[in-house]
Amino acid sequence: MTITMSVADWFSLFLHYFLLSLLTVGGAISAAPDMHRYLVDGQGWLTDPQFSASIAIAQAAPGPNVLFVALMGWNVGLNAGGLGTAFMGMALAMAGIMVPSSALTYFATRWGHENRQLRGVRAFKQGMTPIVIALLVATGWILATGSSYAFRNWPVWLVTIVSALIVWRTKLHLLWLLGIGALLGWMGWV
Repeated sequence: MTITMSVADWFSLFLHYFLLSLLTVGGAISAAPDMHRYLVDGQGWLTDPQFSASIAIAQAAPGPNVLFVALMGWNVGLNAGGLGTAFMGMALAMAGIMVPSSALTYFATRWGHENRQLRGVRAFKQGMTPIVIALLVATGWILATGSSYAFRNWPVWLVTIVSALIVWRTKLHLLWLLGIGALLGWMGWV
């Protein structure tokens, strides 16, 4: 895939991540649905497989979860012209997603810690829980449906629902569930 990007497009990429950074309450992964909307559906700078692969590779690699943003910027840069633009795309995406959220987190946590006894601060913390959960569910939905996982592929959905229930209701370690899922995939059942 080859795309042509102007200076305004690069600025638009940076600005989108910059603004999106302020909404990444549950981490950068919670903003993945909007990243998909912008990069794949809106601008056409990435394909669905590139988008999903960016997240999958970054999540499988050791290190911070935000690495998928760098991979998305890298892929946009590669699609726009090669190695030099890949580094520029990666740098713009990472700077855009990291700078505002880091500054906001720093100042908000200092203020929240100093005012932790206030009823409004406690209510805000409790009210953010359902928002973060909804953003993570939306991310899972985009990743599942954007990669051609249809509802007719019921074994995958069944494993997902059963795994979620087990995590919610038991103290079984997640590595066991990952191992079982890998075994089911290896056997061709999902």
